[in-house]
Amino acid sequence: MSSNSPPTKKFKKTSSEVGTSKTSNFLNDIEAERKKTASSIMEFKFNKKRVRVLSEQKEVPEWAEGVIYWTFRDERIHDNWALLYAQKLAIKNKVSLHITFCRLTQFLNCSLRHYKHIFQGLEELETECKDLNIQFHFLIGCAADILPEFVKKHKLGAIVVDFMPVREHMSWAKQLADRIGSEVPVIQVDAHNIVPCWVASDKQEYGARTIRNKINNKLPEFLTEFPPVIKHPFNSKFKAQPTNWDEADKTLEVDRSVVSVPGLKAGFKAGMAELENFLKKRLPKYSTDRNNPVKDGLSKLSPWLHFGQISAQRCILEVSKLSKQYPESVAAYREEAIVRRELSDNFCFYNPKYDKIDGAPNWAQTTLNDHRKDKRMYVYTREELEGSRTHDDLWNSAQIQLVKEGKMHGFLRMYWAKKILEWTDTPERALADAIYLNDKYSMDGRDPSGFVGCMWSICGIHDQGWRERDIFGKIRYMNYAGCKRKFDINAFIARYGGMVHKYTKK
Repeated sequence: MSSNSPPTKKFKKTSSEVGTSKTSNFLNDIEAERKKTASSIMEFKFNKKRVRVLSEQKEVPEWAEGVIYWTFRDERIHDNWALLYAQKLAIKNKVSLHITFCRLTQFLNCSLRHYKHIFQGLEELETECKDLNIQFHFLIGCAADILPEFVKKHKLGAIVVDFMPVREHMSWAKQLADRIGSEVPVIQVDAHNIVPCWVASDKQEYGARTIRNKINNKLPEFLTEFPPVIKHPFNSKFKAQPTNWDEADKTLEVDRSVVSVPGLKAGFKAGMAELENFLKKRLPKYSTDRNNPVKDGLSKLSPWLHFGQISAQRCILEVSKLSKQYPESVAAYREEAIVRRELSDNFCFYNPKYDKIDGAPNWAQTTLNDHRKDKRMYVYTREELEGSRTHDDLWNSAQIQLVKEGKMHGFLRMYWAKKILEWTDTPERALADAIYLNDKYSMDGRDPSGFVGCMWSICGIHDQGWRERDIFGKIRYMNYAGCKRKFDINAFIARYGGMVHKYTKK
C-alpha cells in the first residue's frame, strides 16, 4: 500500500443496506442520494488527500482478520469519511470491520453533561452497527495504552483514527503509531473538515481573509456527496461485548453537578432532525437574525457537530440546495460553517500554544503586557464569574444561559470573554478562566472553535490592533452600551434573570 491508499484486492459487489428502519422522509431522501452516488465506498472514488499514514507500517499485513476504526471526534456511522475509509480497507482485504470508542476517566474539563451526550449518541451508533454487521467495542482507557494489545489479540490489521487538532488527541494518535505502527498501519482521516486541514493550508493562517480563497477554491474537489456505509460483507471471528450503558459513566472522574441540558437529545437522528428544523424554520432569516441574541436565528447544530454525531459536510450539502431561495443566508452559513470553522482547526493544528497568551500574535502579546498593571475597577474570582455574581446583569444572564443551556449566543460570547479580560488581574488568568468555563458548561467546549473564540476575544488572534485603551491595549473592545445598540438587552436579561450584584472591592 502507498502511504495514502489501501492495498487492492478483488471485491464482490454487495447491495447497500440501511442501518435504521424508521427514518423521516428527510433521512430517506438523503440515503437515496448516497445510493445514487455509489452503491458502496468500493464504487466511489475516495479522495486520498483526506488520509495521512502516521505509522512506519504502510500496508495491511496478510495475517489481518479485521480493521478497526477508533472514533473520538466523529462519532457517527453516516457521512463519515473515516469509517468509509475503514470499510474500504476491510472489504479490499476481505476482513471484518470494527469500531471502538475508548472511554477516558476524564478529558480536559469534560463534565457529566458532555459524557451523557456522548453515551446517548454512541448507544444509537451501537444499534446501527448491529444492523450493519460492524462490531462496536466500548473500551475503558486511553487508546494509546489499550489498543495495541487489543489489536494484537484480535489480529486487527489496520487502525483508522479521527483527526482532532488538540494536543491530547494528537499525542495519543502519535503514541499509538509509535507503539504499534511497526506492525500495523495507523491511518488518520480528516472526516470533520470539508477540506482536510493539511490540504487547506500548510501553515497557520493570519485570518479568514487569507484562508477563505484557499478553502473555497478546493470545495469543488472535496464538497461531494457521500456513498453509503453498507452492511459489511465479512463476518468477525469474535463478537463485541454488548455495552451496559447504565454503567458507562460509573467510574468517570468528572464534575457530576453539571447535568444534561433539558430537552437536548443526542445522536445522529436528533441532530438530523435539528438540521431539518433549521432548513425549514431558521435558515430563511439566518443572514439577518443570526447576530441578534434575542431572536431564534441560529442553526443550533453545534452540540451534534462538535461530537461528530452529524457531519458539517452534510449540513453544507443540504443548506446549499436552498441557495436560490435564500442566497444571503446560505452564503452566511457557509462562511460560518466552512471558512470560520476550518480556520479554527488551522489555528490549533499549526499553533501548539493555541490556548495560551504565548500563542497570540506578537502585537497582541506586547499590548497586553504593556497594560498588564493597569488599574481594574472590578476584579472577580473564577467562582464569582461561574456563579454569575458580577455587577453586570447582561454578562450574568449570558453566564446563566451557558450554565443552564450549555450554549451562549456567539455575539454575547465575545462580550462575555472580553469582560473576563477586563475583570481579572492578568490576561493569563482571563484566558484560563474563559476556557475553563466554556469547556465545563458549553456543549461545544474543548473544541478548536471554542479555543479560537476565547483567543480572538482576549488575545486578538485573527484580528487586528484597534484604538489603544486601558487594560485592553489594542485588543478590540466591547461594552454594555454597544450591546444595547445591537439588540434588546432587557429582553435577554428578562429571559435568563441575571441580576446586578453589588461589587465588593478586594
